[in-house]
Amino acid sequence: MKRFFIRLLVNAVGLYLAVYLLGGSYIFPNSTNWVSFLWLALIFGLVNAILRPLLMVVSCPIIVLTLGLGTLLINTVMFWLAGLIGTQFGVGFTVNGFLGAFLGALVVSVVSFVLSLFFHEK
Repeated sequence: MKRFFIRLLVNAVGLYLAVYLLGGSYIFPNSTNWVSFLWLALIFGLVNAILRPLLMVVSCPIIVLTLGLGTLLINTVMFWLAGLIGTQFGVGFTVNGFLGAFLGALVVSVVSFVLSLFFHEK
């Protein structure tokens, strides 16, 4: 349970930084309070837990042919979809085009990786 809350906070910080860094030009947030980002992180985690494994299996040939760079496309789709679902609940953000989704997913991935180094499971 502790790991779940740590992942939730890490995703919330990653989403917040993506919106903060790319906001105004690529990403347009619906709200900017922390509770909204926690809800959005929960939606992001559920989307990644449910759809990401299916997309990884379906796009396995593309991932192999691109030497793993196809996972960046999957991350982009997951970021865009989390924003879309979150918008339906009033806590998401609107992504302006593919580049906005790609950069947002990249920011969330880098922040998640760096923060996971500090909060790794022993």
